Amino acid sequence: MYKINEIFYSLQGEGFWTGTPSIFIRFSGCNLQCAFCDTLHEEGKMMSEEEILSITKSFPAKHVVLTGGEPSLFVKETLLEKLHAQGKFIAIETNGTHELPKGIDWITLSPKKDFQHKATPVLKHCDELKIVYTNTEFNPYLDIETKHRYLQPCDTGNLAENKKILQATIDFIKANPSWQLSLQIHKIIGVQ
Repeated sequence: MYKINEIFYSLQGEGFWTGTPSIFIRFSGCNLQCAFCDTLHEEGKMMSEEEILSITKSFPAKHVVLTGGEPSLFVKETLLEKLHAQGKFIAIETNGTHELPKGIDWITLSPKKDFQHKATPVLKHCDELKIVYTNTEFNPYLDIETKHRYLQPCDTGNLAENKKILQATIDFIKANPSWQLSLQIHKIIGVQ
């Protein structure tokens, strides 16, 4: 059984797969408490693998995103094997503080050590590294091997502050071209 916050079908709104039709499985619960988190972890419904799979097979997309909360605390290889049997491509969005089970096709690592003192990532390899940028010094995680490095401006809920953070993010990327900009497109266009 898994505590699931929600399962929904939308477009991936950030990072490398932006714009890709995706089935999101949002697990409820996290080992961190970041101030900018947009998930209500107390909400959720206990679901079996079969219940989850019956929902995922009802959508035409092949791309599945395991997100949270922190999905690495919960996801098991059996669920991954069954999703693959449905022909799904499995991506995970993780803070990297726990090892991942085998069978994940794409790892988005979004470490939170700059926000939580006990959030040092144990993962040293990922497909994309996505840092939430707040216009302050940050750890670039040069020890993590990745194909893509993204800076994502932190959404503070304050439009004036968000504008300053966005400009600082753009300025940093222009000065450090190994990084790319990741925007939360789903918020900009108004989809879940």
